[in-house]
Amino acid sequence: MKLFIYVTMLALVGTCSNKNFKAKIEDAKKSVKIEKSDILIKYINTIDSNQLKTHLYKYASDEFEGRATGSEGQRKAAEFIANYYKAKNISSPIKGSSYFQTVPASYLGSKYNKSENVLAYIEGAEKPEEVVIISSHLDHEGIDKNGKIYYGADDDGSGTVAMMEMAEAFKLATDEGYRPKRSILFLHVTAEEIGLQGSRYYTENPVFDLDKTVANLNIDMIGRVDDYHKFNKDYVYLIGSDRLSTQLHYLSEHVNTMYFNINLDYKYNRRNESNRYYYRSDHYNFAKNNIPVIFYFNGEHEDYHQITDTPDKIDYQLLQRRTKLIFATAWELANRDERIIVDKADN
Repeated sequence: MKLFIYVTMLALVGTCSNKNFKAKIEDAKKSVKIEKSDILIKYINTIDSNQLKTHLYKYASDEFEGRATGSEGQRKAAEFIANYYKAKNISSPIKGSSYFQTVPASYLGSKYNKSENVLAYIEGAEKPEEVVIISSHLDHEGIDKNGKIYYGADDDGSGTVAMMEMAEAFKLATDEGYRPKRSILFLHVTAEEIGLQGSRYYTENPVFDLDKTVANLNIDMIGRVDDYHKFNKDYVYLIGSDRLSTQLHYLSEHVNTMYFNINLDYKYNRRNESNRYYYRSDHYNFAKNNIPVIFYFNGEHEDYHQITDTPDKIDYQLLQRRTKLIFATAWELANRDERIIVDKADN
């Protein structure tokens, strides 16, 4: 009899707990309200596949010699990104007007010279101390032993040029009177390919306080199609969106439904997923600091980490659509009345 009462009580507790969990999910859904905006649509439509292509053919060219961490080619790539922001009159948040956050060699190991992250930002109008970070890595694999260049057009040239286009769209909106409520940081990190060291350095030496960082939208390969989607290429993998913030997940879903209807594939977001992508790109250094993240990814393909990852193989219309999705998500995060909340703990 005692056992029966004990089990029944546990069942009741479990039922109540389940109801509470469901109620929290419903509350999170209701808290995410998005109305279709003609203003946002205007700036979504400034993101252009031809500009993405022009930038990427430059970025994934012989000139930057595969962008190996700490190499001369990588430094040239960083200068190219910084000069783009200067030309667009998009400011740096670093004192002294430098766009470079130096990552010392001590972070990178004895094989590497010091390197640099590239930072640009648009200051928020109402809550400038709160920041939405959009990130991608600027480095790649360099040159192989036979002198062949790893161009890294998809990995992560696609993320790099997507950020450049988004920054231009946010700047245009700002110049026309639609400055975001929160600040937007465009963070191009180095040393991803050698262990996420550039993003680790930023999170350990942040320009904006981590407790004021609303979310990180990280882009690492969004220009190609993997084998799973050869016959339905209008997709993107999302990883991490629901790990720390239920609101972030539903905001992301609502933005997509409202404007795009891209297939958001959560295949690699499963706990204990064998590839462990959640831990393998720069968003993870934010997630482990309790900052909500979304990792945008097209999956691996035959040219992943090969010298054949070249800009002629990018699907620029697909890159444009994915870039627009990320831009619209960042726009909504930056312009919400209240910042999204962290209601989970899952690193």
